[in-house]
Amino acid sequence: MKNLIASLASFPLFEGLTEPQIHQALESFHAYTRRYPKGAYLMSCGQPPQFGLVLEGELHIVKEDFWGHRSLLARLGPGALFGESFSLSAAPALPVSVLADSDVEALFLQADLFRQADTLSACPLTLVTNLLHILAKKNQMLTQKIEHLSKRSLRAKLLSYLSEQARLAHSPTFVIPLNRQQLADYLCVDRSALSSELGKMRRDGLLLFSKSRFT
Repeated sequence: MKNLIASLASFPLFEGLTEPQIHQALESFHAYTRRYPKGAYLMSCGQPPQFGLVLEGELHIVKEDFWGHRSLLARLGPGALFGESFSLSAAPALPVSVLADSDVEALFLQADLFRQADTLSACPLTLVTNLLHILAKKNQMLTQKIEHLSKRSLRAKLLSYLSEQARLAHSPTFVIPLNRQQLADYLCVDRSALSSELGKMRRDGLLLFSKSRFT
């Protein structure tokens, strides 16, 4: 437990809290940890949502339709929250799935306790403030994705996404955090069509790329 608390101190949700305060928060929200192998579902669409935090590994938040077509909504690494919006809003069922893209260890908190006055009164205000900041940042990220997807053509979607990545890297040369299939899933397009369009954009002199490295 001591090692866990020390590692949590570096995560955004617990930023600014002392180790005793983190220990108190874990007890207040009945925290527990679980491990999952690569490819396992931490939560599936239609199940009751849970409030989790990635300790190790990487998760994908995905939306799957009746035919098995998958859209990648988000990639989450250590320190990231998942399921929190649906859990805190008391949604009866999860509209997305949470999939382990590597071996994963996750910490779970009882989200319903955030709505109980006696729990919150004993909870450091910093924890709630941190949670609000995280939710606001996720909302900004969702708005950015909607902007990419709102473009009419595949080329425009790619340019919107790649321009944003260049801006974040403060450089015209950058490495995106997605492989080709993940990029296709993120932009909700066919992988072969995406690869074809990237080839056309390179021939047109718009960009250079090698795997996930772009200029």
